[in-house]
Amino acid sequence: MLVTDDPAVHQLRSLLTLAEELHFGRAAARLYLTQPALSQQIRTLERRLGVQLFARTSRKVQLTSLGHALLPLVRNVVDAADELRNAARHPSDDADALVLRVGLTDCAAALAATRRVIATLTTLHPGLEVDFQVLDLVEQATALTVGRVDAAFVYLPVPDGFETEPLTTEPRVVCLPAADPLARRPTLRLADLSGRPTVSLAPEASPVERRFWAMDPRPDGTRVRYTDHQVTRVESLLSAVSFDGAIAFLPAVAAELFPRPDIRYRTVADLAPCTFGVVWPERDGEVCRGITALADVCRRLRDQGGLPPGTMREPDEDPSTAQHPAGDDGFGAGTTGGPGGGRSVWD
Repeated sequence: MLVTDDPAVHQLRSLLTLAEELHFGRAAARLYLTQPALSQQIRTLERRLGVQLFARTSRKVQLTSLGHALLPLVRNVVDAADELRNAARHPSDDADALVLRVGLTDCAAALAATRRVIATLTTLHPGLEVDFQVLDLVEQATALTVGRVDAAFVYLPVPDGFETEPLTTEPRVVCLPAADPLARRPTLRLADLSGRPTVSLAPEASPVERRFWAMDPRPDGTRVRYTDHQVTRVESLLSAVSFDGAIAFLPAVAAELFPRPDIRYRTVADLAPCTFGVVWPERDGEVCRGITALADVCRRLRDQGGLPPGTMREPDEDPSTAQHPAGDDGFGAGTTGGPGGGRSVWD
């Protein structure tokens, strides 16, 4: 087959989304496309690359073996395009300005610990500019490795080679389809979930992350059976649970952040909790001033007990009236507004 054109970045994004969902309808909805338009994009991409990326039947969509092999390269191209766009949108006016590039997922952005740390950091260090970048579940580690961000708010564990400052601890819960008989029980045990397939993260996720969030192996030594998905975002993970009858484990705060009528979140009595924190790459030489300041704020707030788990709103609190007055040392900085002093790729 003759290849005449290079693939477009938007076509590569479509490939990544379809690889996550393995369903044209759901992928098209995420991309704000019609299903025929998405199908046309994928066909055009396959023609331009000269390969078949997906095997399609009337019942399901699957990546071909070559499609699996090309995914890491596709992600690299899309990440590079994002980095180029971000650099163009946020040029530095002062080469000597102190800028800290912080990565965080959609989930991390809503947590009280994230808001309190950033608000306190920018209060105590007004000359520090914080540049936020939204990351998916895979990028939260890879973006640090390639130097796209300096530090990131993530759920631990992370691979070797990173420094960590734990902030909060919370339970993990299991996500089940609403129609699952187990969803009628308020509390489960891991043995109840034996044999249920677990939604697979994209292969770029580190093995330590994949094993922790899948509880693989289970306490009895049983290895987990994974689905064929290539998930990088929580919403895609929940769609896979809903449509394909799989399960997934998430922090308990997910029940508040991602309520869905087709999903139930249930306590698992013998499931270990998870820890949320800040991470940055280990360095042999001197750590930059921005990371030093961030690590110091994390330690001081944690030691003072000022970092409750959960979101920036208490369960019974009206967010329109919530107030958090600042203390004399700046470590009571408010959490109801955006991360003050920062610049965001959401803007």
